[in-house]
Amino acid sequence: MGRVAGKTKETAGSLIGDDELAREGRLQQEAADAREEAKAQADEARQAEQEAELAEERARNEQQREQLANELAAEQREEQAERDRAVTEAQAAAEARRHEQAAETERDLQEGAARADERRAAVDQAGELQDAAALQREAGRAEARADAIEDEER
Repeated sequence: MGRVAGKTKETAGSLIGDDELAREGRLQQEAADAREEAKAQADEARQAEQEAELAEERARNEQQREQLANELAAEQREEQAERDRAVTEAQAAAEARRHEQAAETERDLQEGAARADERRAAVDQAGELQDAAALQREAGRAEARADAIEDEER
């Protein structure tokens, strides 16, 4: 608006021969131009400041994103290490159970073999007792025959 008023004053001053009015119009136009230039520079400065703030905000966001990504990666590594540890412990426990079961199976087999040996020994002993009893019976019969023969010879 100031530029239009300044131009009007300049034109009117030129038409009526009032140099002072024409000069005032030119100064008013220059002032309006200077205000527009100052406003444009202020707008550019605000724009540059907003862009700088936006760039700072983006940099902070990127830094936070990287920090969160690092924290997440660390948590994932810890969780994986915990899973690996749990798997290793489970495998060790399973291996220990297998060894324990194998040892128990071996003990059972040895006890079974010992019982079988005891039964065989009992069977062998029973057989030997039967053989001994049969020998005693036979010896008794032989003795009875010998006694009978002796009695006959007498």
